[in-house]
Amino acid sequence: MRIGHAATTLAVASGGALGALARYGLSLGMPHRSGEFPWATFVTNVAGCAMIGVLMVVLTEAATRPHPLARPFLGVGVLGGFTTFSTYAVEVQQLLAAGQAWLAAAYLTGTVAIALVAVQVGVVTTRVIARALRRTGDGS
Repeated sequence: MRIGHAATTLAVASGGALGALARYGLSLGMPHRSGEFPWATFVTNVAGCAMIGVLMVVLTEAATRPHPLARPFLGVGVLGGFTTFSTYAVEVQQLLAAGQAWLAAAYLTGTVAIALVAVQVGVVTTRVIARALRRTGDGS
């Protein structure tokens, strides 16, 4: 099925709005003051990266024929709007401005390292679950 640019743009935009609303809700639930570790952004980015790992396995390996708008809506839209590496960069700068150089360095490097691990955990976990479901469905 061929999907046009307008449909793809609408899928990305609507998914992005949902993802951004979810991120905003999380930030309201986990506020932080200047100079404190920004847990909401950290949790958002790590969780979003884990979900990206899950989604990519589902769409590329597990789903028989995913809808052509699934990746633009969920991956680029929802998860792109949910994760926020621009806020992460601003928060690193704010930690430095507050005199929290060690915390800024830990946040800067720790977020990237843990986010990459989260993607891999999402991928591996989803593959294991998909294999188990296939075996169960085959009657093996």
